[in-house]
Amino acid sequence: MDLTTARPKIPVLTSLRFFAALHVVLFHFQATKIAFLTGPMSGVAGIGYTGVSLFFVLSGFILVYTYAGRNTSPEQFYRARFARVYPAYAFSLLLTLPFFYMGMYVFKVPFLVWAAAHPLLGSTLVILLLQAWVPMAALTWNAVAWSLSVESFFYAVFPFLLPKFEKRNNSQLLTLLIVFWLAGLSISVAYVIFNPDHLAVMNSDVLNATWMNVVKFNPLARIPEFLIGMTCGMLFLKNPAKKILATPIVLAGLIALGVVIYYSPSIPYPILHTGLLGFFFAMVIYGLALQPRWSAILDNKVLVLFGDASYSLYLLHQVVIPMFFFREGGRIAHPTAPWILLSTSVALGVSILVYRFIEQPLRRKLNPRRISAPSPVAEQPVLA
Repeated sequence: MDLTTARPKIPVLTSLRFFAALHVVLFHFQATKIAFLTGPMSGVAGIGYTGVSLFFVLSGFILVYTYAGRNTSPEQFYRARFARVYPAYAFSLLLTLPFFYMGMYVFKVPFLVWAAAHPLLGSTLVILLLQAWVPMAALTWNAVAWSLSVESFFYAVFPFLLPKFEKRNNSQLLTLLIVFWLAGLSISVAYVIFNPDHLAVMNSDVLNATWMNVVKFNPLARIPEFLIGMTCGMLFLKNPAKKILATPIVLAGLIALGVVIYYSPSIPYPILHTGLLGFFFAMVIYGLALQPRWSAILDNKVLVLFGDASYSLYLLHQVVIPMFFFREGGRIAHPTAPWILLSTSVALGVSILVYRFIEQPLRRKLNPRRISAPSPVAEQPVLA
């Protein structure tokens, strides 16, 4: 495919973002002990943090799909990214500010100890999207925003990486795909082998281990996932597979993900968190991008709207959802499934309102001269 050719929208990938965000939401139900899911959903929710890996891979794919072969300057790209990402981000910081200070000084939340000792520095890092570079600051203020700090680094380097990817042929890109996957794995495997934090247990409850936080949150540790997405996106543009291969590719990726979920209790947490799933997520994304006939179920206005709102859902769900589970005197002891569904639905509704009345208007105001070429889904901030 000629990289200058106009490219159609891929709404199924927008819908995919909603399910990735929902996966993260389910994980936070478990991790914050607000509610415990049972049966197969417990295993799925237990590794919901891997939804961020999907966002990183999807981000690389979508940005390549949108910007490859286009005469877009770094300044134009950065303006478009800022206009798309920062308004909702800033709104989330305003909304979570009271909870941030209460967490530091009233409830003395353990992972906010560093922020309580360095409130000005921590807050400045968050405002500037730099918190992920400081291991103990990554979860400061709005904890989920660490991934936006990582994503901002990806945006910073993307205009300079893209021309290098455009020059690679298919065999080189396939090699790079494996290299990037192994590079990401090597970081987390090395951590497990050497255990620099001297941890007796490695799991998602460990939030104040310096080197663990580097593996989980540092942009350099997470960039292999983004590069996998970029490589996959360039392969898609240069030599897209026939649509008949879409279903086998998606199925192979989903089967691999299912095997990982099944064996997740036996897989070291750092490896599962960072590096392992990037290649399999890329398979699912690539296959869905071919838009097999059955993927039409994802190509409907409701799911696409949910996908558009998924960025705000990701940023705001930890503020909205807990309101349904706390009463005077403490937390509801045994929240029922209807409460889980209701709270998640309200969080999604709030996110749609934020998308419609904050994200979209401010995006148009901050970036009035949108790039004129086709803009599939890349103008979405893949949460990251």
